[in-house]
Amino acid sequence: MKPVALLLLVLLPTAPVWASCFGSGCYLFYGGNFDPNHPDANGLANETDSIVGGSPYGAATYQNFVIPAAQTWNVGGLFTNDLMSLSPLSAYWELRTGILEGSSGILISSGTGTDTVTPTGRAAFGLSEFTNVVPVNLSLVPGIYWFAVVPSDPNGYGRSFNTNTNGWNSVGSQVPDQQYFTSPSLGAYFTNADNEGVFPIFSSGVVATPEPSSLMMLGSALLAAAFAVRRRSTSARE
Repeated sequence: MKPVALLLLVLLPTAPVWASCFGSGCYLFYGGNFDPNHPDANGLANETDSIVGGSPYGAATYQNFVIPAAQTWNVGGLFTNDLMSLSPLSAYWELRTGILEGSSGILISSGTGTDTVTPTGRAAFGLSEFTNVVPVNLSLVPGIYWFAVVPSDPNGYGRSFNTNTNGWNSVGSQVPDQQYFTSPSLGAYFTNADNEGVFPIFSSGVVATPEPSSLMMLGSALLAAAFAVRRRSTSARE
């Protein structure tokens, strides 16, 4: 039985269902922490305010994430980390599929919700970084999705910039170099964020819990893999 126990100890911390769970759910996806000291540290406008304007937003960033095959997740929150001088009470959010250069793809769901704002403790370019999280209620099947969370302070004269990351403390999967930016007032329409000099990943995330069937499938896969290792180990001793 020792080979079985050893295999489980190795696999469980790396499995997405188990790796980053907490009281209210799990990180299905997190792009990673902003590193102010990285030479490519930057941010891209992600805001609704009196400077950039906008309805339903002035500028929005879109980060993609991947739900693997045979998994279904119930998404309870979306968030962005933003260098910000705004005081938002709400945030506008969207979930899309099929975004391409110059194409908005297909809108799956959108809305406006209460923006819970929490400081991250990081800062750059004279601005402090805050997490802007909005509650949602979505059930997502396997596929590639893009999401935006735009802090809204329509009468404010501050700014907000979604920070980037090179994947420090990241969770989950995404398609590289497929992040997008759109802003009617700034003259951009679903252009790759690389064209704006902000890459490779936005510091944004998806909070979710896996469907019980996804947990059962993962558990079955782990047990099957453990049994296969045990069988190989037994054969080697014979």
